[in-house]
Amino acid sequence: MGEKTGWSYIRVPAKLAQELKPGNKKSFRVKGRLDDHPISGMALLPMGEGDFIMALKAAVRKAIRKQKGDTVEVQIEVDKKEIAPPKELLDCLADEPEAQRHFKGLPKSHQNWYGNWVKAAKTEGTRARRIAQIVDGMVKRMSFGDMIRAYGENVRSMREDRRPKANH
Repeated sequence: MGEKTGWSYIRVPAKLAQELKPGNKKSFRVKGRLDDHPISGMALLPMGEGDFIMALKAAVRKAIRKQKGDTVEVQIEVDKKEIAPPKELLDCLADEPEAQRHFKGLPKSHQNWYGNWVKAAKTEGTRARRIAQIVDGMVKRMSFGDMIRAYGENVRSMREDRRPKANH
């Protein structure tokens, strides 16, 4: 495990990355095991010169009980499972053909990001609000950055959703 800008990550050398996905230089998802902990849908991110890294979120680090500098047994393969946006989002987009067309024209990674943003909502109210904002944004052909500016503080990143609330 290593540290880079506050992240914990596993370095995947170019040779191994090429065995997993020959000729690939873009991010891709893997599944397998870290020690005895099963993983799936984990992204390998390109770092240049053919090397990749796998960022480890806190829940995974806690599950494998490893810290910076520790050795981890890594068993991975390409994860071909499709990531699908939530059904409620797709249903609402289907009610607005223009929104649906714009959404489907986005790169798959952007569609996944919107879907993950909806899935990260802790309450049904937040989930419904996010779906409405996405549909409205797609009708208006907005980028996520445009949505943030248009909706102000109502649009937050998934990271902010996971921050503990301060008790006052």
